Amino acid sequence: MPSTHLSLHVHVVFSTKDRINRIAPAWRDRLHGFMGGVARTSHAVPEAIGGVGDHVHLLLGFKATTSLADLVRDVKSVSSRWVHEEIGDRGFTWQEGYGAFTVSPSQRETVKDYIARQDEHHRRRGFQEEYVELLRRSGVEFDERFLW
Repeated sequence: MPSTHLSLHVHVVFSTKDRINRIAPAWRDRLHGFMGGVARTSHAVPEAIGGVGDHVHLLLGFKATTSLADLVRDVKSVSSRWVHEEIGDRGFTWQEGYGAFTVSPSQRETVKDYIARQDEHHRRRGFQEEYVELLRRSGVEFDERFLW
């Protein structure tokens, strides 16, 4: 085959350090837009980005040469620096880890809708409950003692 064909979509989730509500509604959309720009610069396709005060969700399309770990590292470090410089919150930091879940093409629209409705979703459930459910639904083994 003379070329590479790839359909790889990943739902990435990570929170602010200690899951503190630091992402204010007043600048949240700007942050999400900036994160999308970082993803594009890192050779990924941002399909949806959203979240609430203590975490973000990104649905990203990957190219064959894109490294998930490098991409997440870049998005987190560059966006954290943006918050320090543009928003003036010098104490803002993302948590060290992240969750990443593959998404089949048939579920992309469902995940996009889920990401778009984070405000509504989190009126009923917190981040920790949501994250544990994502892990379980994805078949990821974990020890709850080491999640938080």
